[in-house]
Amino acid sequence: MLRKFLYECKRVLRVARKPGKTEYMDVTKVTGLGIILIGFIGFVIMMISYLIGGMSGAA
Repeated sequence: MLRKFLYECKRVLRVARKPGKTEYMDVTKVTGLGIILIGFIGFVIMMISYLIGGMSGAA
């Protein structure tokens, strides 16, 4: 079991390579856009909850 795991790890490390500059920049852009999108969704949910809470408190 352990021998097979070590063999698989060695095989993956042989195939793996360092990403180029363009690939790294693409991954960075996609990650940044994902973070911004998740933050925007959280902001919209927070604003909706404030609006709903404000309406129920005014009545």
